[in-house]
Amino acid sequence: QVQLVESGGGLVQAGGSLRLSCVASGITFRSFAMGWFRQPPGKGREFVASTTWSGSSTYYADSVKGRFTISRDNAKNTVYLQMDSLKPEDTAVYYCKTGLRTVVNAVDYWGKGTLVTVSS
Repeated sequence: QVQLVESGGGLVQAGGSLRLSCVASGITFRSFAMGWFRQPPGKGREFVASTTWSGSSTYYADSVKGRFTISRDNAKNTVYLQMDSLKPEDTAVYYCKTGLRTVVNAVDYWGKGTLVTVSS
């Protein structure tokens, strides 16, 4: 049974930082590219960042480039999203997923999400 469990969300002031974690089980983690999506209140789910199985290549949405950093630790079956210089528009539920696809799909595995709220 595949499980992706996100953690690290919470309330932070604009300009602050948070680090999200996603622990995977039930898959050979090192064989999977991993990514993060987010869903702002009242809006659709959107791509945030992704990384290849080795972590050697990373990809970002323009809206977070230069502020967010995706990384992974294959020994811990964990992918991270370091979020700096947070803005109120970053408020969303953040989802961890497998794969490099930048659109919502039913093929990849998804976590249940963690809420990030950025106050102004």
